[in-house]
Amino acid sequence: MQRYYVERTLQAIVTVVSVMSLAFFLLRLMPGNPADAYRAELIQNNPQMTQAEIDHRVERKLNVIPDAPLHEQYINYVTGLLQGDLGESINEGVPVAEIIAEALPWTIFTMATALLLSFAIGVSLGAMMAYKEGSYFDNGFSVGSILFNSIPNYIVGILLIWFLGYRFELFPTGGRYSTEMDPTVALLEPLQTLAFLGDAVWHAALLIASYTVVAAGGWALRMRGNSIQILGEDYLRVARLRGLSERRIATRYVGRNAVLPLYTALLIAIGFALGGSVILEQVFTYPGVGYYMIEGLEARDYPLMMGVFLVMTVAVVLGVYIADLTYGIIDPRAQTRGGEH
Repeated sequence: MQRYYVERTLQAIVTVVSVMSLAFFLLRLMPGNPADAYRAELIQNNPQMTQAEIDHRVERKLNVIPDAPLHEQYINYVTGLLQGDLGESINEGVPVAEIIAEALPWTIFTMATALLLSFAIGVSLGAMMAYKEGSYFDNGFSVGSILFNSIPNYIVGILLIWFLGYRFELFPTGGRYSTEMDPTVALLEPLQTLAFLGDAVWHAALLIASYTVVAAGGWALRMRGNSIQILGEDYLRVARLRGLSERRIATRYVGRNAVLPLYTALLIAIGFALGGSVILEQVFTYPGVGYYMIEGLEARDYPLMMGVFLVMTVAVVLGVYIADLTYGIIDPRAQTRGGEH
């Protein structure tokens, strides 16, 4: 079992390093060079600066030596990364670590809320669809789940903005909170804290709804398929012959066993939710990590793009890693198989 944990840990580390390295080289092979653009800007605005000073400013800004060979730039970047230095954003003019630290909690708030809501709604709906297999309820919600699961969440977001934001003006169409709101989160100021949190939820409502509506359809279809498969098992017939109530059978036997296969998918979805925020946050002008990813891409801001991409990569790999290590705890059968490694 220890060997299994060591193998999974090494796989996670190798995956993060490989994806980070690939992204580093691919981004620098893209057309357009921000180092040259920034150097030209410095020369134009600071004619008194020497070439050495300009090179130092460019190096500090990009966290690499721009004139060095690509492999040396990579070594310098990794060295800075190991020291906690993600470089300075070319577009924003502040350290990338500060941008991510300020934006990440907002993305976690919206995506975690949306993911948990979609999972709860999808699992409940899927279980009811399975118990009423073949009915109008099952057929109608199955078609609806397939339909919503097939539509990109940003399309749903655009529709929600148009109808509920612009046409009926029920929700704001951008920003994290109202400009007149004081961002207060303190135990000693409960009223101000509740007002701020309520305003933040109000601003994020359409974004959360866009993700929830689409993702819930997928969870419902998975739960329905798992539940139907379990409803045909022999041990359920034995449970009914023993006189167990349908409620106990539904919750203890069907529900628990149908949800187990979704556990791994849920943890993986937590990581991918950060990546899924990229277009949604741009649509809603919501400054999270996904929003800054697009901003960095448009401005050819290498440090910002790399920093955000690294966070998303770690989130996905961490979700898979935790799923691998903990699935055996909730399902002893998997733990037995894992022990064979």
